[in-house]
Order: sequence, then C-alpha cells, then structure tokens
Amino acid sequence: MVEVFKTNVEQPEHSEMLIDQIICHIPNSEINFDLEDCDKILRIEAESVSNQLIIEIFHKNGYYAEVLI
Repeated sequence: MVEVFKTNVEQPEHSEMLIDQIICHIPNSEINFDLEDCDKILRIEAESVSNQLIIEIFHKNGYYAEVLI
C-alpha cells in the first residue's frame, strides 16, 4: 500500500524527525519527502497505513498533513 500526503514541512531536519516518529508506529515502511514539490509531498509505502495516525503525528508536532487523492 502506498499513501501520499500534502504537507507544510519545509526543512530537511524536520522531515527526518517526522520520519523517525512515523517509523516508530509503522516499522518496515519506506518513507520519503519531496520537499522540492510545491505540496511538500510525504510518501509512505507499507503493508498498512493509518491516515489518521499520520495526520495526528503531524499535528502533535505543529505541522499539517492531508491525504492526496
């Protein structure tokens, strides 16, 4: 399963911190950001992804995430 999110993350160090937190909840996943894209894309590839969990992780850290359809 692949989920893609639009975010407001701009700094690489912030994206790395968020990736670390996501990996704690979704081990064995492939996660990357495209901070060059205008939507600051987060892509997660895993067996199962809880969109609500990802959005909550972002909100707890002061960021925005929305599922891209």
